[in-house]
Amino acid sequence: MNTQGSPMEAGTRSIEDIDGIGDIKAIERVVATVERTQRDKDAEGFLTLFRPDALWTTGHGKVLLGLDAIAEFTRAVLPQAAWDGDVTYEVIHTQFLRPDVAAVKVRQVYHSAEGETEGAPLYVMTKREDGRWLLHACQNTEVRSG
Repeated sequence: MNTQGSPMEAGTRSIEDIDGIGDIKAIERVVATVERTQRDKDAEGFLTLFRPDALWTTGHGKVLLGLDAIAEFTRAVLPQAAWDGDVTYEVIHTQFLRPDVAAVKVRQVYHSAEGETEGAPLYVMTKREDGRWLLHACQNTEVRSG
């Protein structure tokens, strides 16, 4: 995993110095929860990861504005999702845009008997005042071979 803070001016501390390691671990836990809830088809667990004003774009380009729209879509689609196999999510890059905002690039792989398919989500996550990181603006993109 590569982690970069914003460019530093003379006399400033890097974001990693503020609490980057703890924040990176917290962000990785959110992504691990996305993986678990997707694998378990747990719509309610998945929905706890979003801010009320979140924006989600699905891998097929459907734009969902706000938690209510995300919840309606997720509750309709996730429990009925048909895949034989497993799914893994790996944080491959985290870039702090501010101490409380991170862009997180994820490698998403569906493993099945027919082979693997891959997604390349980008999660913009924000940190609440209580220190909890939540999904704020997300784009899931299917990776096509060739």
